[in-house]
Amino acid sequence: MSLNKIIKIWNTLAFRLTLGYAGIFIFSSLIVFVILYALTTSTIQRRMDQHLLNEIKEFASLLAIKGGEEVKSQIVLEAESEGVDKEFFRLINTKGEEIASTNMSSWENVDISRAVLARINDGEGPVFQTLPIPGHKYKVRIIYGLIGPETILQLGQSLEENAFLSELFGEVFGTTIALLMIISALVGWFMARRALSGVGEVTRTALEISKGSFDQRVKVKARGDEIKQLANAFNRMLDRIRELVSGMREMTDNMAHDLKTPITRIRGLAELELNVGKSNDRCQDLAADTIEECDYIMQLINTMLEISETEAGVAEPAKKEVDMAKVIRGACDLFRPIAENKGIKLISKFPNSAFVTGDISGLQRMIVNILENAIKYTSLGGTVTISLHNDKGQTIIAIHDTGIGISEEDLPNIFKRLYRCDSSRAQSGFGLGLTLAIAVARAHGGEINAESSPGKGSTFTVSLPQGHHSS
Repeated sequence: MSLNKIIKIWNTLAFRLTLGYAGIFIFSSLIVFVILYALTTSTIQRRMDQHLLNEIKEFASLLAIKGGEEVKSQIVLEAESEGVDKEFFRLINTKGEEIASTNMSSWENVDISRAVLARINDGEGPVFQTLPIPGHKYKVRIIYGLIGPETILQLGQSLEENAFLSELFGEVFGTTIALLMIISALVGWFMARRALSGVGEVTRTALEISKGSFDQRVKVKARGDEIKQLANAFNRMLDRIRELVSGMREMTDNMAHDLKTPITRIRGLAELELNVGKSNDRCQDLAADTIEECDYIMQLINTMLEISETEAGVAEPAKKEVDMAKVIRGACDLFRPIAENKGIKLISKFPNSAFVTGDISGLQRMIVNILENAIKYTSLGGTVTISLHNDKGQTIIAIHDTGIGISEEDLPNIFKRLYRCDSSRAQSGFGLGLTLAIAVARAHGGEINAESSPGKGSTFTVSLPQGHHSS
């Protein structure tokens, strides 16, 4: 996976929600572990202490019933039974003098605590100690208890078994928490994607609408949550915007249609005046100028109506397989004399054929408009290159010129109706050529992208879905 993809995933809300879900789950699991670990170790400690207390009581009873010799014999047997390296017994008097003991070879460093003896002599009950033993991996739990007059039993037991249980608990929990981390991440990712699926649908719909698919709507799923409310509100907003845009376009188209009649009448009167030839030269010139301006306005109105019909899909012509190589070849033949007159070199690079499915007249108009602009804004000695190739199911047409270029501020607006850059206002035109071109491309399921640098030229790239006859 590339670094850009990793960064893209890292910055997504779904990933951050996944981290949040997993983090909360793991943090909660750690808290549970700490509590369980504390309870477990505490329980083990209490059980051991209770066992040591029971030993003190048993030996106290044994001393009272059978005497000291039996106690000495019994502590040896019990130590050997448990293991002399795991448990020891020591009988001492209240002065701290040893009376008897089991095998102390493993417990040489365990001394008799004078402080504890003083506490017992003061009447305190059994006293516990936990001590580290030099040379031993595990600590020892020791109890001092009075089992008879002037007789104290010191009993020590290794905490090896307790430590083993604690380590085993930690290993089991560590493995469990690792699995739970993976599961929580997967579950968190699923929950985050599911929670944000509606937002993704809204985003995809908005992107489709930004490309001109104004009929797109968000699919509302049967769930009563905030995402459904967002989808409903978004769809209502789109319906309202469509009504407003449709109303504005309808008003503009109606005005355009209404203007055609008086302009045609004015042109007819001017042509009549020009044909009669009874007026003086000034009137003749005025009539000729009137006819020229009427033709200009009529062409503007017809182009705007054509753009509206193309965008709206009104009276969509029957589409068929169109060879774009043939269309581009015809456009180059049309503009090559114009380019040569301006001292511009027109270069074409395309295969013998490249088919798309569409309306041939619209596609021809699209190529002609872009190529005409490229030649118009390229100076003497410049170059205009048009190329064609197929790539991943798309037919790609690139028109590159070495002309005046487009500024960064103007570039996002060049496909808008009647928009003209400051550098292009000296040239003739309506500012509708590129608007019609992108309307045709989108009507065919394609797109046009523009790249430009002032003084270095521009590149317009048209992408259209390949036709069935394309290889």
